[in-house]
Amino acid sequence: MSDTDVLRCRDLGKSFQEGGLRVDVLKGIDLAVARGEQLAVVGRSGAGKSTLLHLLGGLEEPSRGEVWVDGQALTGLGARARGRLRNRALGFIYQFHHLLPEFTAVQNVAMPLLIRGSAVGAALAEARTTLTRVGLEHRLDHKPGELSGGERQRVAIARAVVTRPACVLADEPTGNLDRHTAERVFGLFRELNREIGTAVVLVTHDMQLAGQMDRIVTLDDGAISSDAA
Repeated sequence: MSDTDVLRCRDLGKSFQEGGLRVDVLKGIDLAVARGEQLAVVGRSGAGKSTLLHLLGGLEEPSRGEVWVDGQALTGLGARARGRLRNRALGFIYQFHHLLPEFTAVQNVAMPLLIRGSAVGAALAEARTTLTRVGLEHRLDHKPGELSGGERQRVAIARAVVTRPACVLADEPTGNLDRHTAERVFGLFRELNREIGTAVVLVTHDMQLAGQMDRIVTLDDGAISSDAA
């Protein structure tokens, strides 16, 4: 793995058994993401985009191939070691924010730091700073049910970057938002990428948003059909 790569996979494949048939969702993906790079992954529904993201993030086990995250092999790690590596090096954002409804915005954002073992006071202070950076300093103590869709997604972005990860993996992060809110959230996403230097891998159906990234990888039937800057 190159020193400039924060994420890399080789011959990555994922298969499922359905009855007596084997379904190949991903077919030997080779991909490298450089430090600070903004990469969009596009393709029709069922092409394997979300599965690729889950494998790169260690959320699923591949059927074959290897994944490296920030210079460390992810493939083959036990659940605890994999969780530690994810917490240290990766941030995750989804189409649906997956915030914990019983906790406030600042508590949700502090959670990855608390899981890491940070002191409560320090974690909450860093969470407040990060929420202020995404324009939510006036919503720190609001729970997700008291926030708009765009605000909830900004909380999710803050939670993903509060640990200053090497790479953020985002699965349709604006897919559940109207165009105006999506553009605002995406602009914030790219601004934080530039400020923090975190690489971004974005799965999206929105070619307008994808076109603003440094590079676009297209998946077709479980394989990379194009890879262009």
